[in-house]
Order: sequence, then structure tokens, then C-alpha cells
Amino acid sequence: MSTAPANDHAGTQRNSAVLITGAGGEIGHGLIEALHREGRRDVVALDLRDMDPALKPLCRDTLVGDITDTSLLERILAMYEVDAIYHLAALLSTRSEFVPEAAHQVNVQGTLNLLRLAADQAASHGRSVRFVFPSSIAIYGLPGAQAKAAAGKVREDQYCTPATMYGCNKLACEHLGRYYSEFYRRLAKDRPRGAAARIDFRCIRFPGIISAFTLPSGGTSDFAPEMIHAAAQGKPYACFVRPDARIPFMTMPDAVDAMLRLAGADAARLSTRVYNVGAFAPSAEEIRGIVSRAFPGAADLITFKVDEDRMGIVDSWPADVDDSLARREWGYAPRHTLATAFSDYLLPNIRARYAR
Repeated sequence: MSTAPANDHAGTQRNSAVLITGAGGEIGHGLIEALHREGRRDVVALDLRDMDPALKPLCRDTLVGDITDTSLLERILAMYEVDAIYHLAALLSTRSEFVPEAAHQVNVQGTLNLLRLAADQAASHGRSVRFVFPSSIAIYGLPGAQAKAAAGKVREDQYCTPATMYGCNKLACEHLGRYYSEFYRRLAKDRPRGAAARIDFRCIRFPGIISAFTLPSGGTSDFAPEMIHAAAQGKPYACFVRPDARIPFMTMPDAVDAMLRLAGADAARLSTRVYNVGAFAPSAEEIRGIVSRAFPGAADLITFKVDEDRMGIVDSWPADVDDSLARREWGYAPRHTLATAFSDYLLPNIRARYAR
């Protein structure tokens, strides 16, 4: 399905485009709105489902389809001169553990399809195609809680031994992005020469992302938002991790802003293709304390019932990440601390949601 007029793609002239896959999610929504505010009128949004009607006027085109559908990607290649891709589409962490082979097809093969499209586009119009990719702290694989406590803030080059299919997929895609940017078809005689005709792959390793507007969907990092949403409704919640469980988090608005900042950064300032970002790293008990103070009675409703399998995954992720490279090289600076994430963003919006 497309919002573009029937004759919009007629003739041989292709229109420039920013392609966003997985555009129907909240990060996609935020990117579309931000790009429109910046004056971009050439966003092409792709998702498995039809786009929110409120967002369609902000896009040049909206497409319903699957990133594993190579014929669809070939049509996009024929219709548009893509100069930037935000590749958000993915099968997420918990679901990937139930269907690991399907996760590989979507997360790795789908990304490979997009990288090939970007490479073809760069070669076709002789300009670098910026490829922005959200990775995850799931790529880390610490051997257990004791090692996690000793490791402190983890750098991008440490403990890259994931313990989940989603983490394996994301790490594989990071390496594919670097390969397509720096070594693609390196022995081919007709290989495009010079950075101008290559992919400019840029990747963010996101921590847990907490949203005031999207309901948690059972992800492994969702114990924090699940706790907040349950308390706001006066419902009991049995947290599946230990009280001392700790991973880094950030808010959804800061996640969207980070992607835009990295995409817009001067390439000459970037020393790597993969960057950690974080904002705050509370324990599950600390989150429970904040939620209990915000919602009277929540202290009695929030309990801990540890799921050892899911807890094992959380224990393999860092307690916090070292994001000094992102802060130094492209000005990453989250707006929200733990306190302001609750006071300015989460609590007002979640209260309003359940007051209606």
C-alpha cells in the first residue's frame, strides 16, 4: 500500500528518499516527526502493517511489506534514489528465543538485504548512503552475576559473546555493516572506489528503552516499564528478576534523539562504527522504590518472582555501559536522568493514559 500518487514514479527520474524500515514503531514515529521538522519531505516508511494515518502526511510514501521480500526492495531501488536508511525492523529479544531460525531470517537476512540495497544505491548515484542501525546491549555476554559486578561499565570492545539469538543477530549485523562499508567485494575488478560510492554504516547499541506511550511487550528488559504500568493501574506485578538486577536504561525520546545525532555527525569525527549509549542504570529494587513512592499502595502490589532463565539473560548483560566515545565524538547527551525520566516524562504521561 502506498500514499504516493499513481504517476509519482513515472519516467526515469528517481526521487531522493530517506528509507525507514520498521517505521510503525515508536522510534519510527519519532524519527518521522523529527525529520519532518527538519524539512525532510522525502521519507519512505516501510512496515509490516499500514502506517498510522496521522503520520502518512509526513511521508512521501508509505509501504506495507517485509524486509525479507527482495522483490519489494528491488521496487524501492527502482523507484527511489535512497541516500539514507534507518533500519529499525527486527524480531525482538524474547520472541527470538522461541523462533531462533525465523529471528535469523528477519534480523540477519533482512539486514543483509538492506545493506545490499544501500550498496547498489551508493554505486548507482555515486554518493555514500548513510545506514543507521540500532543494535543492543544483548550483544554482550558476561559469564554471570559475579563477573558482571566486577566488570563495571563495559566498553564497546568487551564481552562481545552474546547468550541470546537476538544478541547473536545484532552482533552479526554490526560486523556485516562494517564489511559493507569498508570491504564489500574487495576483490572485484568493478568494485566502487572511494568512500563517496560506499555505505556509511553507523550503529548504536541501545540499553533498555522505557516509553511512556508504548506498552511493554514482554521483552527481557521490560521489567522496568511493566512495573510502572502495572502500578499506574493498581494491578499486582511479580517482577521476573532479582531485586539487585541492574542494566542500563534510557527514555524513548533520548533514543530517537541519539539516532538523529549520530546520523548527522561529521564522519571525520567518528573513530568507530559502533557506539554504546546509556543514561541511568538503577536496580530493580530502586525502580520499585520510585514507583512505590509515586503510586500509593504499589509497594504491596510489586513483588519478586524470579524466572531463572530470563534472569540468566539479564545477568549476561552489563550493569552499565561506557558511552564516553559517543559523548566525546558526536555529542551524545541524554536529557533524562533517572529522576527526570520519572518526574518529567514517565509519570505525567502514564498517569494521563490511565486516567482516561
